Amino acid sequence: MLQETFNFGLLCFTSFFTLVNPLGTMPVFMTMTADLDAAHRNATARKASIVALITAIAFALTGPLLFDFFGISVPSFRIVGGVIFFMMGMDMLQARLGPVKIQQAEVKTYVKDISITPLAIPMICGPGTITNAIVLMEDAGTWPKTIIFFLSLIVVMLLNYLILLSSTRIIKILGQTGNNVLMRLMGLIVMVIAVESFFNGLKPILAEAFAK
Repeated sequence: MLQETFNFGLLCFTSFFTLVNPLGTMPVFMTMTADLDAAHRNATARKASIVALITAIAFALTGPLLFDFFGISVPSFRIVGGVIFFMMGMDMLQARLGPVKIQQAEVKTYVKDISITPLAIPMICGPGTITNAIVLMEDAGTWPKTIIFFLSLIVVMLLNYLILLSSTRIIKILGQTGNNVLMRLMGLIVMVIAVESFFNGLKPILAEAFAK
């Protein structure tokens, strides 16, 4: 039981960290906050992380209600989530920064409230993170696993905040090559999680189909 709970916690942490991908968010964060002083940049990173955390928790708690309302099954959502994870992992494997592309001319438009959109949503808490939150919350089942789920999410968002705070220093240390290598490694992990999610969703559907 203890080993199973530990494995679940490890899955929660690694999957959320790779999907939130703070190292991939850093370059965009720096570009969008280039005209802000240190205090406002720190406030932007803090607000973005808090909003992303609240969004992920909200979807985790309301996931079953959404399933019932729209008539969606968990296996189907796992399959779709697996496809989303795989596509995101492929982008990360190719060292792309993320699905949100901010043009230089648009940066000033986002400065006033970039912490919510596009930083918190959808860059930090995007479709992959939301899907992962709903599926893992369904998998938790017990109170220890549920507590570990929320703790993992909080720790990942805290790390995201600290990494964004240290973005200037970290990028200088890693360099562009180091950042791309790390993003590719995280992309590979996301793709492995995607395959697991896809087949975990497919198994009960096939079992039910062959049972008829």
